[in-house]
Amino acid sequence: MSEQKPQEVPTAEAVAPAAAAAAPAAEGAPAAEGAEGAEGPSKKAAKKAEAKAKKEALKAQKAAERAAADAAARAASGGGAGPEEDLATENYGDVAAFAAKGGLRFTDGAQPVALPLLGDEHVDKSVRLYGWIQNSRMQGAKMCFVELREQQDWAIQGVLAATKPDEKQNIVSRNMVKWAGSRSLESCVVVEAIVRRAPEPIKSCKVSGFELHITKFFVVAAAPQNLGLTLASSNKAVNNFEDTDGGENTKEAENAEDATKAATEGVKNLAVDDSTVSGAALGTHLDNIVMHKRAPVQQAIANVRYETEKLFREYLDARGFKGFQAPGLIDAASEGGANVFQLTYFGKAAFLAQSPQFYKQYEIAGGRKRVFCIGPVYRAENSNTPRHMTEFTGLDMEMEIQESYQEVLHMLEGVLLHIFRGLKQRCAEDIETVRSVYPSTDFLLPQPGKEVRLTFAEGQALLREHGPAEFRNVSDDEDMSTPQEKALGEVVKQKFNTEFYVLDKFPQGARPFYTMEDPANPDVCNAYDFFMRGQEILSGGQRIHEAEPLEKRMIRKGVDPKSPGLRDYVDVFRQAGVPPHGGGGIGLDRVVAFFLNLPSVQLAAYYPRTPKRLLP
Repeated sequence: MSEQKPQEVPTAEAVAPAAAAAAPAAEGAPAAEGAEGAEGPSKKAAKKAEAKAKKEALKAQKAAERAAADAAARAASGGGAGPEEDLATENYGDVAAFAAKGGLRFTDGAQPVALPLLGDEHVDKSVRLYGWIQNSRMQGAKMCFVELREQQDWAIQGVLAATKPDEKQNIVSRNMVKWAGSRSLESCVVVEAIVRRAPEPIKSCKVSGFELHITKFFVVAAAPQNLGLTLASSNKAVNNFEDTDGGENTKEAENAEDATKAATEGVKNLAVDDSTVSGAALGTHLDNIVMHKRAPVQQAIANVRYETEKLFREYLDARGFKGFQAPGLIDAASEGGANVFQLTYFGKAAFLAQSPQFYKQYEIAGGRKRVFCIGPVYRAENSNTPRHMTEFTGLDMEMEIQESYQEVLHMLEGVLLHIFRGLKQRCAEDIETVRSVYPSTDFLLPQPGKEVRLTFAEGQALLREHGPAEFRNVSDDEDMSTPQEKALGEVVKQKFNTEFYVLDKFPQGARPFYTMEDPANPDVCNAYDFFMRGQEILSGGQRIHEAEPLEKRMIRKGVDPKSPGLRDYVDVFRQAGVPPHGGGGIGLDRVVAFFLNLPSVQLAAYYPRTPKRLLP
């Protein structure tokens, strides 16, 4: 055997057993070539046996060294001497696995915390946080960074670092770090952690000045490994509004797949505001409704919508209005129209209400004086445009008239201005979140006392004089088309520096049979529309409050006052004297969409319904 380095020479104790084991085999073997006799091995055979013994001894020594190294590594990670021992097993895992053990155990004093309220008073204290895994990244085998999101875009960075074996409290093992770092994104988790000040601002999280040093990490509900729509993609602008139920076309599927791949390539590509991730089609969003709703931009839109409804209610409550609920099921087509949804109701036909109009008037007839209602409205119109849905939410009001229907117009104008100004004050942060995805300019409002109120004829005159050439000959006797409305909106914006205005005195041919004609000019009605960014968001006017004039106008409009549904409506005004009244209906979805300048009203709805979609 060739000469070896000192550290590789085995000890005598290691060599002796191997040599003894090799000797009997050598003695019982036939004499090797060149042997001197049968009484013992030759010198050559003895050398071979010695070499083999040394080789076996070295092999055993290296195996022992490897075993010692593995044991040291387990000890350093918090494990014991045994290969399967993990001292942190009570500090991580799936919540369901702890049910039989009596549930999760948290440290006394570790209270749940809301990220918007996290502050200096929490530093160096234990807290509990419920949220979703937004991002995660392993840093070697002993450390993991994980971003946890609680609501909207409120996220914080968490750190899991393996502790030393002599740290008996808050044990974090390497197994725990590895397990936490491999959980799928958007899983629902609960963690316990100590709040620390961040060494430097954490740019990827809204909570940038603090971080969580995680000591317990439990998965409440796991997300799938591959999401149908990633958070990054769901927070981008919708790139295609062509939509059908329950599926995607090939291009949409490819976009979603590309977005998913891009969103799984490291922590930078997982950020909510990642510029490398493309948007998805509306169908992809709605087929993955959970991730659609988790997107910060959609939560911001929902917040604006909620505040819009709240501001509407607050303004009217403060002025003596009372709320009520109108029915959605009726026995005949409301308002005599054909665009209604019909269904079978215990063997006979029933319909979904197009409007709460009649019921608002019933409330006034019943002595309520001022009422409002908030609820769904259904229109069976096969309109596939960015401003139409088959179901939307109406903000409706009705009130007695003391002297002039202008009282109603001013009340509606007041509630809308209250909403717009309130949204700018209450939802400034949400508005900025939406603008980061759907850019827009600030919605221009008139100065107090300088509200823009034009008659329909005055609006048409402005359009003829200052609008595009194709509108030089618009008529005062015909209702406006959508292109006309938008063109007039631009003219009003340039002339009056506002994007909110009123058109009054609509031609009688453009208004329903229950609208009061102007006593001084029967060619027009005491009716109005309100506009935002050149698009209509409210229609209303004074109602006919006596049976005979109502029947006469119905006949002139080609409506049979004795037809089912309408006969009962007319009879209401014969049951008792009904005071003059008027009101209007506001499309909540449109108000939100136009205020935020969204590309489609469907983005403002919680669950949009169109001719092509009934899901989810």
